[in-house]
Amino acid sequence: MGSIGAGELLLIFLVALLLFGPGRLPELGRAFGKAAREFKKAEAEVRNAMAAGTNDDPKGAPPSEKDPGERSE
Repeated sequence: MGSIGAGELLLIFLVALLLFGPGRLPELGRAFGKAAREFKKAEAEVRNAMAAGTNDDPKGAPPSEKDPGERSE
């Protein structure tokens, strides 16, 4: 099982052409492209948020200590 080859891609295109017609394919292509861009944008935002969250609390930092004068109840 590998990636999609040229023959498979051509077959998918022909089936889509038969199902949706030549007038509707550009519209579907634009919608697919927009969805792919939005997905990549959201993925990048999540990655950036996770990276920012891990940088807030470095692993080597000791836990915050209470004031020695405080009593715990």
